[in-house]
Amino acid sequence: MEKEYVIRLSAFDLGQLIDGLDVRARAWRNTASYLRTGEAPSWDFVAEECSDAEEATRLADHYDRIIRSLLQQKAEQDRR
Repeated sequence: MEKEYVIRLSAFDLGQLIDGLDVRARAWRNTASYLRTGEAPSWDFVAEECSDAEEATRLADHYDRIIRSLLQQKAEQDRR
């Protein structure tokens, strides 16, 4: 099992962290879409560097898992 860390953040900082992770997940999803279709999702799109659409999707999924984990931990603490 990988080592786990407990990190304390203010609610505002946690929100900022989640927002930043969401931006990265969307960037990877847009890159995957671009690599599959050849069409840029927006005029200001910049593709992330990766080997193929599957890698981009895996990275987006990884960011999504981190976000879900953070939101789940937040919800558990909010119930206390």
